[in-house]
Amino acid sequence: MEYYNSCESKGIGNVKWQRRGRRGGRHGASVQMKMRKLQRLIPGGRRLKPDRLFLKTADYIMQLRSQVHVLQALSKIYDPRLSKY
Repeated sequence: MEYYNSCESKGIGNVKWQRRGRRGGRHGASVQMKMRKLQRLIPGGRRLKPDRLFLKTADYIMQLRSQVHVLQALSKIYDPRLSKY
């Protein structure tokens, strides 16, 4: 209840959110900008065409998920709170 009251006192409920959307002919430019950003994020993505970039992105996401699962499993193994030594 205190959190709710503190939000009211700061006027957070009065924040006006702007809606992002298409803005005339600039839509194509924003897609190109997003593609360039994605190309920089994905290893080897700068030299790929869009169809290959999306496939590589999906593969990269799966690789990152696997790494997260491995790290979570290792952290459970080496968690000092669970260690009996």
